[in-house]
Amino acid sequence: MSVPKIKHIRASVVRGGGGDYHDVEDGHWIDDHIATPMARYPEYRQSRRSFGINVLGTLVVEVEADDGTKGFAITTAGEIGAFIVEKHLARFIEGRPVTDIERAWDQMYFSTQYYGRRGIVVNAISAVDLALWDLLGKWREEPVHALLGGPVRDELVFYATGARPDLAKQLGFIGGKLPLQHGPAEGEEGLKQNLAKLEDMRNRVGDDFWLMYDCWMSLDLNYATRLAHKAHEFGLKWIEECLSPDDYWGYAELRRNIPRGMLVTTGEHEATRWGFRMLLEMGCCDIIQPDVNWCGGITELIKISALADAHGALMVPHGSGPYSYHFCCTRHNSPFNEIIMSAPKADRVLPAFHPLLVNEPVPENGRLKLSALDKPGFGVELNPACTLHRPYTH
Repeated sequence: MSVPKIKHIRASVVRGGGGDYHDVEDGHWIDDHIATPMARYPEYRQSRRSFGINVLGTLVVEVEADDGTKGFAITTAGEIGAFIVEKHLARFIEGRPVTDIERAWDQMYFSTQYYGRRGIVVNAISAVDLALWDLLGKWREEPVHALLGGPVRDELVFYATGARPDLAKQLGFIGGKLPLQHGPAEGEEGLKQNLAKLEDMRNRVGDDFWLMYDCWMSLDLNYATRLAHKAHEFGLKWIEECLSPDDYWGYAELRRNIPRGMLVTTGEHEATRWGFRMLLEMGCCDIIQPDVNWCGGITELIKISALADAHGALMVPHGSGPYSYHFCCTRHNSPFNEIIMSAPKADRVLPAFHPLLVNEPVPENGRLKLSALDKPGFGVELNPACTLHRPYTH
């Protein structure tokens, strides 16, 4: 069979949800007094949008082969990412066979290493990589999970991240992860309010439902350690992303100091095999949480997952909808998944990238049958009602 070559790559941006799930309207739980590194400044404490968490918007990367087959993917990188794709990365994609994904990743990463290595650059690389996997699956008329070796289970099970774990339990999820609302700058009163919220939710959901706290890089080692010990009374399953992603030493110390049986998790804002090697070799956490839209795409997630498996750690990706579903169903060390409750009141299950994708599968009663993923590529399409803007060409 003749292998088609990639004719063109395009990078566009879109506003209003999708890849940038913080691009929301007023009144959304995801923007309501959540602890952040910027909460040390009172003027940026109430709203995460106030310090610009939503400024980037969504990057959409589309690739088209010379036989007419198309693939696409999304991430959070906006116009800056579009510039990088169009002006730099395109040269490593166009004219190449649709099967040359590993070489494309290697060239994209090492050509940008002097100004990249993580952040927006690796976000952009992730979107290109995912679009290439989508294209390959559509050309072969196979789902991405089949390209990765096939599923090892018949369904995925989920926990929900949102402000209402009690509602998540009613919706059938195995657990609920709360956003921590008060950081160190709010003192002892803030700590008491964090614990009171946890106690209230434990009383609502009972003893057998998982409860976790997402601290979103907002704490210091002392505060995180105190929070963990006090939260142990209420059966906290894990404490997530407490410290700066660069503080590997702090994470290792935290893991040594927390109550026995509680887990430390992190990695949402880490990238590439080298970043996760640091977390794993230094004993920083029990579960790594790469976001496949940010960490380097599927090509890099394969390597990250293998590292975790060799270290006896679980890999439970951050959000990322169908992009992580297709991967996790093929790996034994990814036994459950996260879905971020994108409904403003966290009271109903919406697609992870609402409203940008069409046919995006969603869990029902906290589970997703693998049959929902049996479509070519990642099995989703762009919503034609969402307006794309292509700010650069090449």
